[in-house]
Amino acid sequence: MNFILLTIHIIGCLALIGIVLIQGGKGAEVGAAFGAGASNTIFGASGGQSFISKMTTGVAVIFMLTSLTLAMFWGTPGSSSVMPEQVAPASAPASTPAQNTPPAAPAGDTK
Repeated sequence: MNFILLTIHIIGCLALIGIVLIQGGKGAEVGAAFGAGASNTIFGASGGQSFISKMTTGVAVIFMLTSLTLAMFWGTPGSSSVMPEQVAPASAPASTPAQNTPPAAPAGDTK
């Protein structure tokens, strides 16, 4: 079950990367940056969503759900976790006591 979810997660991740990379930005025109009549596209168009933006939303939802599911399955105690358990040392090393000797004076000071 974990490996099926992991496979879906990796495919969704790669699909999400690909879909985002093929999309054009809302203010992709050079003139939009200088206010050449396309200022509304910088803050978002008021039209309907395209097929690619709907696909991005769907793949992002799949990615988040598989992320949460994998975290729940692999995060439970006793399961085969990706991260090994950290074991605390049995005894802490004893610290050496500080010596009460004053610091030596630098060689250049002769007062």
